[in-house]
Amino acid sequence: MPETAPPTGDGQETTASYTPTARTVPTRGRARASYDRELVHSVLDEACVCHLGFVRDGAPVVLPTLFGRIGERLYVHGSTGSRPLREAGADTPGLPVCLTVTHVDGLVLARSAFHHSVNYRCVVVHGTALPVTDPEERRVALDAIVDQAVPGRSRDSRPADAKELAATAVVRLDLEEVSAKVRTGGPGDEPSDLSLPYWAGVLPLTRGYGAPVPSDDLDPAVPVPDYLAPR
Repeated sequence: MPETAPPTGDGQETTASYTPTARTVPTRGRARASYDRELVHSVLDEACVCHLGFVRDGAPVVLPTLFGRIGERLYVHGSTGSRPLREAGADTPGLPVCLTVTHVDGLVLARSAFHHSVNYRCVVVHGTALPVTDPEERRVALDAIVDQAVPGRSRDSRPADAKELAATAVVRLDLEEVSAKVRTGGPGDEPSDLSLPYWAGVLPLTRGYGAPVPSDDLDPAVPVPDYLAPR
């Protein structure tokens, strides 16, 4: 039996791993799949943009958007004019979606073109997106979305007013059908190619802040916040 993790925000205990389902077990590269809750959370928390997939008029659609995580729930940002978010409204049982997050950590350069690859970490979430209508939950969700992009920013900006909130939609997606997939390491060249005179290895990719560029109309007396320091 898996160990139990700390209680979630709703007071319920969760296991250390998500339960695999028919939709979360990959058909290829199964050895790279993981259902470890801590790994899933770490991949999600390092990202601020997700891709939300759904079916519209019988055709697949994938949209990039901002999101935030609170416990075992994802909150996805959108506009009230967005058709998919309208389709997740109260008159429907929700919108079936697939949400993905991917980090590319390195380019894997092999001696053969066939064995070139990437080192990556990704999470795939299946479920039903539901609208967030409770004012307090929406406020907390929007703060989480802002802080997902820049930790600490929600406390250092004006909250949305009534007009802005009316134009903003938020949907929630529970972390239930979830899987992570990770590739690390170097190229997998064929033994017969090891003597070829081509460089092989990994070109790491890193994410970080550049130097902040102030707005043209910013008061020069306003300092750069500590949370924007290069890292």
